[in-house]
Amino acid sequence: MSRPAVSQHLRVLKEAGLVIDEPVGTRRIYRVDPDGLAALRTELEGFWTTALANYKAIVESTKEEDV
Repeated sequence: MSRPAVSQHLRVLKEAGLVIDEPVGTRRIYRVDPDGLAALRTELEGFWTTALANYKAIVESTKEEDV
C-alpha cells in the first residue's frame, strides 16, 4: 500500500473519530480512540439487534404460513 493511500485511510479514520493522532517530532503517531470505538460498537450492536430481530420475525412468519 502506498504512503499516500495510508495517509488517506488514516485521515478518514480520524474524521470518523476512530483514531487520534499526535505529533512526535517530524512524525504523527496514530492510536485508536477508545471513545470513538465505543460509539461505533454501540451503533453496530444496535444495528445487529434490529437486523436479527427483523430476521427472526420474517422466519417465524414464514414458518406460520407453511403450516
